[in-house]
Amino acid sequence: MESVIELENLTTGYKSLSDTKTITSGINTSLLQGELVCLIGPNGAGKSTLMRTISGDQKPIDGKVYLEGKNIHELTPKYLAKKLSLVLTERVQAGMLTSYEVVALGRFPYTDWSGKLKEADHQVIQEAISMAGANDLADRTLSELSDGERQKIMVARAFAQEPEVMILDEVTAFLDLPRRVEIMQLLKKMANESGKSVLLSTHDMDLALRGADRIWLLPKDGPLQIGAPEDLVLNGAFRNAFETEGMHFDSQSGAFKIHTNYDAAVSLVADGEAAIWTQRALERNGIRVDSDSKIEVSVKYDQNRPFWVINQGGSEMEVKSIYDLMSEIRKN
Repeated sequence: MESVIELENLTTGYKSLSDTKTITSGINTSLLQGELVCLIGPNGAGKSTLMRTISGDQKPIDGKVYLEGKNIHELTPKYLAKKLSLVLTERVQAGMLTSYEVVALGRFPYTDWSGKLKEADHQVIQEAISMAGANDLADRTLSELSDGERQKIMVARAFAQEPEVMILDEVTAFLDLPRRVEIMQLLKKMANESGKSVLLSTHDMDLALRGADRIWLLPKDGPLQIGAPEDLVLNGAFRNAFETEGMHFDSQSGAFKIHTNYDAAVSLVADGEAAIWTQRALERNGIRVDSDSKIEVSVKYDQNRPFWVINQGGSEMEVKSIYDLMSEIRKN
């Protein structure tokens, strides 16, 4: 795959008359054609500053950002708008414009002084709306749409620009899980089927691990680390970047777990889905699973519905839910 964006010895931060604040430094990497890259990292690591610098909105302290071999900070706004589109988290106020009209704004770099759209422009707009799975939203005003629907339209607008690169900063931040999954699948489809390069800044580590072709991991006070999601898990980069006093990254499950001080233990006899969720509930309540414990919890089934049996010193008790199980164990 060809490189579309090149970062060369890039240093980001802020300059003032009296001081220079460096946030990230010495970044050398590229964004390839047709790939979805997720930029992740803890708060304060400098993700938004890096995104603004890559998009040409903020000048670097040092180094260069190249778009198809040209310094992005030397390109004219109109030329840049044909090559790069930007979608932000902020809620766009579009008055009474329909979704179709909002997507049509993406054709602005290609119109003359009159702003009149040609038949070819309308075709691109319709293709962008279809690609975003938003045909049923086209005639509705943007103000009528839910957050997830609005983000679909904003992604369609960015796609209608026919850019080489799409940069999206936290566009799934305020969406529920199904809508986040939907937007991630849409971006993956756009990258893989249209050959666009997509750079997405996100806090959703689970979706990044499952959907990204590559991850740019930006830890606090550390160099940018780049690789396939699985590589960054295996080499410990995820664990080191997000380790805190209260939680840690579990490389076995690919999820974050809360550090727990165990003050009790039970022996668990179970298998399948019920075993997994019973153990999670026990650990969440500070109860360690230990085969040597004198308290045994077993999961049994009645017509495929689980129930739990607590055995302590030969005395048994049945409960019908995990909530009741936790209540009884805490009594002991």
